[in-house]
Amino acid sequence: MNSLALPLALLSALCFGAGMITSRIGLRHLDARSGAAVSIPTATLLFVIATPFTVELSAFNLAAALIFATVGLFYPALVTLLTFRSNEELGPTVTSAISGTAPLFAMLAAALLLGEQIPPQAAISAVAVAVGVALLSWRPGATKQHIAAVKLVWPVAGAIVRGIAQAGAKAGLLLWGNPFAASVIGYLASSAAVVGAEQMRRGGRRTLNSNGLLWFALTGLINGGAMVLMYAALARAPVSTVAPVIAAYPLVTVLGSAIFLRHETLNRRIIAGAVITVTAIAWLATYRTN
Repeated sequence: MNSLALPLALLSALCFGAGMITSRIGLRHLDARSGAAVSIPTATLLFVIATPFTVELSAFNLAAALIFATVGLFYPALVTLLTFRSNEELGPTVTSAISGTAPLFAMLAAALLLGEQIPPQAAISAVAVAVGVALLSWRPGATKQHIAAVKLVWPVAGAIVRGIAQAGAKAGLLLWGNPFAASVIGYLASSAAVVGAEQMRRGGRRTLNSNGLLWFALTGLINGGAMVLMYAALARAPVSTVAPVIAAYPLVTVLGSAIFLRHETLNRRIIAGAVITVTAIAWLATYRTN
């Protein structure tokens, strides 16, 4: 494993976790679909501006570009919509808890689509991260009080799509290992998808306001950075190494909410979840670097 892969994945998780916090604030002012139609194009614009400095067109690979575009239709576009909708319907607690299962789907997809060998240590680490994230995020009684079973489709679908998309992105990066190229092509496809969905929308649209635009624009920039970092990590390491680390982003969300938003109270359950999550990632890193 490249020595930069783990730090890049950790930074990506940090950004994804911060993006959950800013999107939570943004949802006070805009609905999920409108928020996605602001956040994703904002990041896309930044990527387009940076393209001349980060992407060598002489290295262009059509097959890889088509893969990046296809992945982009689902991630971040569809995943963002599913995550924002889940955040809106169920709150960040349940959304983050279920999102922690994404590396399990990513590993399965990598094994089936790429033929990756999944080491037992990586699989155990992924399960441990999922358990740690669940402990970090779950609130006793949340299921009985706030969740209709049908609403769980949003975070579950998001976890599945996120996992499969990571394996798909890895396939493209094997052909063209430029994370910026993967990001700009994927985000262009994502922007077309979310803007098109917003234009076809009928009724229920909230009036755009400066607070909503600001918070979702910031969310877009943070998530865009997270995607570049994730792709850079995937270009340097197997999915089984990167996916569990990325899935630890709720640790950042919970701690950030406790410190900055005062929405979380640190207790033994959250501390236990943090310890399990960090230990799992540390063990995975130790194994992969030996």
